Amino acid sequence: MNPLQGKVVFITGATRGIGREIALRCARGGAKVVVTGKTAEPHAKLPGTIHSVAEEIKQVGGTALPLQLDVRDEQAVQDAVTRAVAAFGGIDVLVNNASAISLSGTLETTPKRLDLMWDVNMRATFLASQACIPHLQRAANPHILTLSPPLNLDPKWFAPHLAYTISKYGMSMCTLGLAREFAVDGISANCLWPRTTIATAAIEFNFPQEILRASRKPAIMADAAHAVITRNSRTVTGQCYIDEEVLRETGVTDFEQYAVSPGTPLYGDLFLDK
Repeated sequence: MNPLQGKVVFITGATRGIGREIALRCARGGAKVVVTGKTAEPHAKLPGTIHSVAEEIKQVGGTALPLQLDVRDEQAVQDAVTRAVAAFGGIDVLVNNASAISLSGTLETTPKRLDLMWDVNMRATFLASQACIPHLQRAANPHILTLSPPLNLDPKWFAPHLAYTISKYGMSMCTLGLAREFAVDGISANCLWPRTTIATAAIEFNFPQEILRASRKPAIMADAAHAVITRNSRTVTGQCYIDEEVLRETGVTDFEQYAVSPGTPLYGDLFLDK
């Protein structure tokens, strides 16, 4: 039996990219997936809506609940969790995937952009976790997985994009705190971050095209996420995992399958020294 069979997985920012791929990976394993995101109607530039992802999940034999959600709205977050529990009876896994990025220097970062990154990254991670924890406390193998980096305090990661770095590190600090605070309840809280850049809209719009070609597909993060959230929640918590390392531990040796352009040297992601 698949370890996610019948489990309820609540994912923020699941309309495209890594969030969508995690949703599909969990659905193929038998999970009931709560697909949340701001996009309910087709976007002019970005593919995917909560409804299109829910339909994809149904096509692979899964069960989905699409919920439009602005993670900056604390009442909306609470309401989405309440609706998910009403529909599926509980929550077993929370994936904090929603994120905002602006790789801008201090003088170029507007207050509006600063607030957006803080609210979507750290604040939403905190609020979604807070809303889900009472239900996770009743789950058999509860996990919170947050897509944020290890805490690398080398100033070189702060200077070029200070606001973004602070907001992403805030997500990781939430994880460390939750892991310790709720260890007694057996809730596992971990981070997951890619070794390389991942071919998502964030990379497409914030980096040159050659970096997109030197990236890996979102499937590597989905496979790594699946590996983490199916582990025993009482034995793994408070970790900042790297996707490639997680998959190597599970026996994966062929990583070319994840390459956007096989044979192309890969571009390392932010916050990792090697």
